[in-house]
Amino acid sequence: MSILQSFAWWSFHRPHTDPAALLRAAADTGYAGVDLIDEALWPLAQSFGLQIAAVNGHASITHGLNDPTQHRRIERELLANLRLAEQYAIPNLIVFSGNRHSPNRSGTDESSGHDAAVEALQTLAPHAENAGVTLVLELLNSRVDHPGYQADRTDWGVGVVEAVASPRVKLLYDVYHMQIMEGDLIRTIGRQQDHIAHYHTAGNPGRGDLDDQQEIQYAPVLRAIRDTGFGGFVAHEFIPGGDPATALRQTFELCQAHLG
Repeated sequence: MSILQSFAWWSFHRPHTDPAALLRAAADTGYAGVDLIDEALWPLAQSFGLQIAAVNGHASITHGLNDPTQHRRIERELLANLRLAEQYAIPNLIVFSGNRHSPNRSGTDESSGHDAAVEALQTLAPHAENAGVTLVLELLNSRVDHPGYQADRTDWGVGVVEAVASPRVKLLYDVYHMQIMEGDLIRTIGRQQDHIAHYHTAGNPGRGDLDDQQEIQYAPVLRAIRDTGFGGFVAHEFIPGGDPATALRQTFELCQAHLG
């Protein structure tokens, strides 16, 4: 199966950057998609042949699926975004567990948060199946970037996905975040391949380029993804130290050598 490369708009776009120029540079390099790009730019991205690979399905990272008081709001937002995803052929909508602790409640333990997330996703799964869109639960680190986030371990996310038991509810495995939380990337990717529908990359520490100044050995990690037979998007969500278009090209070439 062919693995496609994407990039996160928020991390490569700069205030002075011409959106058309950056999208054209990505398309000319060989990128097939773009993640997390403003809705107003979707038609422009598609005009360059870039698929909108993944966008947020609901707000927010901190107030998410593990809080039953948020379910009605999240359901409204996701149903609206599923309609947009159908319209624009977006394969993935990102969903969030929410934090274990939030200002509007005293706390969420592992089991009750799991149960609440499963309940919400079981309600939404038939709608995602009908739309042909995958809801991807993003795994994020709670040690550095997102203190308190509940889906901060692969096993927790897998438990939710397995309980929902829908082909349209999977994980977004973020290599950067899971390196911070648990390491063991290659073994985890191989073991949990059936539960992963989308990948994000970045260098650690610092969410920088995929270069030799950070600790993740991306060549074998990318080969591990390839060897699972994965056929979706690997999206780069790092903040380049230099020119964004140059970083896009260098990263694409690095990754294509191991994904192709």
